[in-house]
Amino acid sequence: MAILARARAMQAAGRDIVHLEVGEPDFASPEPVVEAGIRALRDGHTRYTPALGLPVLREAIAGYYAERHGVEVSPSRVAVTPGASGALLLVMAALFDPGDEVLLADPGYPCNRHFARLVEAKAGLVPVGPATGFQLTADLVARHWGPHTRGVLVANPGNPTGTVIPAGELAAIHAVVRERGGWLIVDEIYHELIYGTDEPSAARLGDDVIVINSFSKYWLMTGWRLGWLLAPEALMPAIDRLAQNVFLSAPTVAQHAALAALAPDTRVILERHKAELRSRRDYLVPELERLGFGVPVHPQGAFYVYADIGRFALDGERFAADLLDRAGVAITPGLDFGRHEAGRHVRFAYTTTEDRLREAVARLPAILADRQ
Repeated sequence: MAILARARAMQAAGRDIVHLEVGEPDFASPEPVVEAGIRALRDGHTRYTPALGLPVLREAIAGYYAERHGVEVSPSRVAVTPGASGALLLVMAALFDPGDEVLLADPGYPCNRHFARLVEAKAGLVPVGPATGFQLTADLVARHWGPHTRGVLVANPGNPTGTVIPAGELAAIHAVVRERGGWLIVDEIYHELIYGTDEPSAARLGDDVIVINSFSKYWLMTGWRLGWLLAPEALMPAIDRLAQNVFLSAPTVAQHAALAALAPDTRVILERHKAELRSRRDYLVPELERLGFGVPVHPQGAFYVYADIGRFALDGERFAADLLDRAGVAITPGLDFGRHEAGRHVRFAYTTTEDRLREAVARLPAILADRQ
């Protein structure tokens, strides 16, 4: 966000900046979603909803799992939240006590470890690299499980890498966690943005798995602040109480709009955008490799490329600052995502048009030539 603020300040001063730093698609919310939100306002849907969400939306989300993933989920296991962040906060607060440990991949989405810290739990960062697709494995979980470990949080696909945990490996992780009496939390906010394969949701592993999702990424509703979680029935009363105390309910207008987001006609629009994101990935990854960046594991989903800059630098923060200052290209240093080899990595987000991606690629050779 600091890089984004600096880039915007440069832009306001008249500099042309190519934004590849923030994980927010450049597409507008689908028209059916916008119209549903407007209609909700006009119909007076501006009051609180139940803490766990509109019953009709909870039913629609349960229906999504039945239709999309072939798994029956009771609406009573669904909680609608202010974004996936709200869901993660509720889950961390419901499951973990001070001193408990949650295992996380390093690199990984930084807020996940901060949510653990917020409830005075400990984030156990497990170094991962190309050999495991920058993801946790059952073997890594077993080897890093300690006396205070109570759970594992994985993202599938991951941020910053866009890599996917194979279904068999995720099932093996679940088996290790269950054997040890812990909790498996799977963040699936990019799950609908997996390209070329149709991976099953972690919800199919059993109702003891906690699944986090969001209307932000695939459904293009970042600013509407709406997500959800699936949890075992036994946890729902605690999650209900926590939601009432922490934020009372998710945004009402956004919940009504989300009903339109799940409609088949909206999915047609969203699939077109997904195809465009895939096309951007297929352009950017080979170009980065041609320029000398290392991409040992190609992203299978999301809209990120986690690139090795070892050929050019070992300080990703300075490297990102240099690209912004000299080339007007904004990217994110690996330091944002953890500690393991963070200095030699940066993240490119292909959340802008292919023309702008081409512009960014055209600007890079002159800068990189000075570093070889």
